[in-house]
Parts: sequence; structure tokens; C-alpha cells
Amino acid sequence: MASYADVLHYLSSLDYPAEKDDVVREAEREGAPPDVLRALRALPPVDYANGNEVARSAGVEAAPEVDPAQRAAQARDKHQRVAQHLRGR
Repeated sequence: MASYADVLHYLSSLDYPAEKDDVVREAEREGAPPDVLRALRALPPVDYANGNEVARSAGVEAAPEVDPAQRAAQARDKHQRVAQHLRGR
């Protein structure tokens, strides 16, 4: 399965905004593996503002190393992105 980092890597020199065809062509030119190309070929035919938008549209996870239980715990935490010493305030 293609990873978020893989998609960004093979599109690192692409100028944005870019259409789907430009995205696929760039990945092919950069030698992307079949799983990355498959994900990019399945993209909706719209203009993409940046690589993150492409990766999200391709359905690849930004942090695949985080398992579903960890994601659920993060979703329940009402103090996301707050330093520990500020959480009790």
C-alpha cells in the first residue's frame, strides 16, 4: 500500500496547482512504484493545490503507524496539541 511519505516523495518536484494527469505523469517520471501509481490514477480529476491535498485525496494515511485504538484515544482527548503542563487549566 502506498504511504503518505511515498506519495509526497514522488511528487516533490511537481509545480502546483496541478491537474490529476500532471500528478500521475510526474509520479511516472520519478519512477513511482505500482502501488503509488495505482493510488494516483484513482484520484478525482480536479486541480490539486499541493502534495498534501493529493495524498489525502488518494486515500493514504498521514500516519499509518498509529493504530485505530490510538486514533480513538486521540479523538477522545479534548486537549489535543496542548502541552502537558497546560492541560489542567
